[in-house]
Amino acid sequence: MESATTAARSILTNLHEVMASRANAQAKLNQVVDIIGENLDSEVCSIYLLREGMLELFATRGLEQSAVHVTRLAIGEGLVGTIAKNVEMLNLAEAAAHPDFLYRPETGEEKFHSFAGVPIVRRERAVGALVVQHVEPRRYADVEIEALQTVAMVLAELISNADLIDEHDSLSASPHFVDPQQLSGLPLVKGLAAGHAVFHQPRINIEHVVAENTEAERQRVYLAFDKMREQIDKMASQAEFGVGGEHEAVLETYKMFAYDEGWARRINEAIDSGLTAEAAIERVQQRTRMRMRQIDDPLLAERMHDLEDLSNRLLRMVSGQVGTAATMGLRGDAILIARNLGPAELLEYDRRRLKGVILEEGSLTAHVVIVARAMGVPVLGRVHGLRGYVREGDEILLDAQQGIANVRPGPAVIEAFESRSAKNRERQATYAGLRDVEPRTKDGERVSIYINAGLRDDVPTLNMTGADGIGLFRTEFQFLVSATLPQRDRQTRLYRDVLDAAGDKPVVFRTVDIGGDKSLPYLRGDDDGQDDENPAMGWRALRLALEREGLMKAQARSLLEAAAGRTLYVMFPMVSEPWEFDAAKAVFEGQMEFLRSRRKMLPEQIRYGAMLEVPALAEVLDVLAPKISFLSIGTNDLTQFLFAADRSNPKLAERYDWLSPSIMRFIRRVLRNLDGHDIAVTVCGEMGGRRLEALALIGLGIRRLSITPASVGPLKEMVCKIDTREITAAMDRWLADPVPDLRGSLIAWAEERGIEWE
Repeated sequence: MESATTAARSILTNLHEVMASRANAQAKLNQVVDIIGENLDSEVCSIYLLREGMLELFATRGLEQSAVHVTRLAIGEGLVGTIAKNVEMLNLAEAAAHPDFLYRPETGEEKFHSFAGVPIVRRERAVGALVVQHVEPRRYADVEIEALQTVAMVLAELISNADLIDEHDSLSASPHFVDPQQLSGLPLVKGLAAGHAVFHQPRINIEHVVAENTEAERQRVYLAFDKMREQIDKMASQAEFGVGGEHEAVLETYKMFAYDEGWARRINEAIDSGLTAEAAIERVQQRTRMRMRQIDDPLLAERMHDLEDLSNRLLRMVSGQVGTAATMGLRGDAILIARNLGPAELLEYDRRRLKGVILEEGSLTAHVVIVARAMGVPVLGRVHGLRGYVREGDEILLDAQQGIANVRPGPAVIEAFESRSAKNRERQATYAGLRDVEPRTKDGERVSIYINAGLRDDVPTLNMTGADGIGLFRTEFQFLVSATLPQRDRQTRLYRDVLDAAGDKPVVFRTVDIGGDKSLPYLRGDDDGQDDENPAMGWRALRLALEREGLMKAQARSLLEAAAGRTLYVMFPMVSEPWEFDAAKAVFEGQMEFLRSRRKMLPEQIRYGAMLEVPALAEVLDVLAPKISFLSIGTNDLTQFLFAADRSNPKLAERYDWLSPSIMRFIRRVLRNLDGHDIAVTVCGEMGGRRLEALALIGLGIRRLSITPASVGPLKEMVCKIDTREITAAMDRWLADPVPDLRGSLIAWAEERGIEWE
C-alpha cells in the first residue's frame, strides 16, 4: 500500500461510480466489498448495517455468502457490536483473544485470525460497521486503518442516499431521541432547574462527504484556517474574551495547534483522498478522538481535548456556522448542553434565562464550576454520551442535588419534580424571611455568617441574604476570565465597586490564588510550575505571587486605593510559614509608603489575615498569631492535604469524609492553640455551607462561617435551633473516643432535636 490517501482516493472513485449506477442496493453493496477488499488487499471485507435495531451482515467478500442477511448481532454483541456500541475502531492480531469475541459458525470465519473494523457513523451515531480480516495473524498498519476510516465515512453518506439504512433504525443504535431518558452524573453545583436543551455549540451535520472539486475544498480550508488564527490572535490581545472565546487557560495551547502545520497537512491529505472540507476536518477529528481514548497521561489528554475544541471551531467556520448559542441569545428557560465550558463562556449567557448546565466532562475544581456556583446555576457533570441522548429543544428537568437529569420526562416524573420544586420554593421563601434575623443559638451564642464571592454581580446577594459580610472575595476570578493581565485601574474599579456595594459590611479580599491547576497563559514562563506533577501542592497562590512581585504590587496598590477612607481586610492564601505572611505584608506596607509619599488617600486601617490550608501552619500559630487579625480555615485544600488525597480524583472524592475525627480534631486543636489571642477564626469553603458539617463546626467552637449565598438561609434556620452547650458536649464526647460513624451520630443527634440537617 503506497499511502492511506492513495488507497482511499482509489476506493472513493470506484465507490462513487457504483452508488451512482442503476443497480439494486444489494448489488451495489456486493460491488463495494469487492472494491474495498481489492484495494486494501484484504481476504475478507464485510459490511454490517443496522436494521430493526440489529447489526445485520449485508454484504461480504471472503465469508460464507449464505450468512448474508442471516448473521445478526445486537449492539454491544461480539466484535462488530462492540465497534458500534463504542463508536470506535478495533485492530486485532488475534480476534479470538478479545474478550468480546463471538463465534458465528455460519460465517466460516474460524480460519481468519486478524481483524480490523471501524464504525460507519451517520449523524454522530453508528449505523453499521466495516470489517476486514486476514488468515495471517497481524495488526493492520496505520495507513490501512486510516484508509478504512475514510472509506467508512463516505460509505455512511452513500448508503444513506441509496436508502440502504433507515434513519429511524440509526436512532435505535444508541439511546434514541423519542422516549424519556434519565441521565446520571456528578453534581458539581447543586440545585433544581427546568428548561429546554440548548447546545453550547450547535450540531453541524455533514451532508456532503465526497468532494467534486478538490482544489475548491482546499481553498475553503485555507480561508477557515486564516479566520481561526485571526480570531485566536485577537482573543490573545483583548483585555476580555469576546463572543465565542475559549477558556483562557488553554489559549497558548490553542495558538500552538492553530499554527500547527502537521494538523493542517493531515486535513489536506484527507481532502486529497476525495473528501469535502467539512468531512476532512471531521475525519482528522475522529482520529484525534480515538487517540484520546488511549491516552492515560492527564496532561496529554487535556491537550488532545484542546485540539478537539479547536477542530470544532474550524468546522463551524468552514460550514459558516460560527459562534455559540450565546451569540444568538436564549429565547426561553434553557438547560445548556456542552462537552465542557470555560468561565468566560458561561458568563456570556443571559443569567435570567440560563437555568442549568449539563456537561459531558467537568470536575468539582474546574473554574467554570466555581463561577456557576457563584451565579447560582446548577451544574451536572460527567454525563457520558450526553449528546447521544438529547436533541435541541428537548424538555429537561435537572436535579443536580440527586445527580440526575430527566430528558423528555413523562407526566409522573414532571409531577414529582414540580412537587420537589414547590417544596424547594417554600423553603426558599422561609429562608428569605430570615434575611433580617440574626443567627443566634437557643442559648444566645451569635454565629456570624458571611458569603463567598468573586464577581461584581455576586455582591447584591449580600443584602438579599442578610449575611454579615463577604468573608472571602476571590480576586483571581477577574484574572481567570481575562485574556491578559488585568491592568491596575481595572482592578481598582472592581474592588471599589465591591466595597461601595457592600456598604458598611466588611469584605475580606483574598489575594490572587492562581498557578498550579489555575494556570494563566499570560503568566507562563520557564519557572511557573506548569510541569508540577501535583498542581494543588505546586507553584501557586502566595508562592507564585511572592516570586512575581510586580503582580502582587499592582494588586496591593489597587486594593489600597480602592479602600481609601475605609477599613481594608486582606488575606493571603496558602501560607505555609510565618515568613511568607511577613513577606506578603511587606509588599502592602511598601505600597502604603509609596502612596503616602504621593499624598494619596489611604485606608483608615488595614487588617491582615491568612488562610490556613497547609497543615504545617498549624504548628507555628504561636509565631503567626501576634501578626494577624483573623484566620480563615480553607477546608477544601486542607482536607486533601491532610489525607494526601487529590479532591479532583473521582476515585477519592467520596472516600474521605469532612466529618472524619481527624479533621474535627485538627480544627479543634487550631482553635485551642489560638486561645488567648484576639483573632477571629472563620471556616471558608463548601464544608461550612453544609448543615450537618456546620453543626459539627459549631460544636467545635467555630462562630464564623463563610459560605455560598444559597447556603445562608438554611444555616440561619439551623443555628436558631441549636443549643451550643449540648452540641459541644456531644462533640467532645465523640472525639475523646472516636465513634465508628461520626456522621451517623450527628444525624441521629440532629433528628432527635428536630433539626433539619440535609
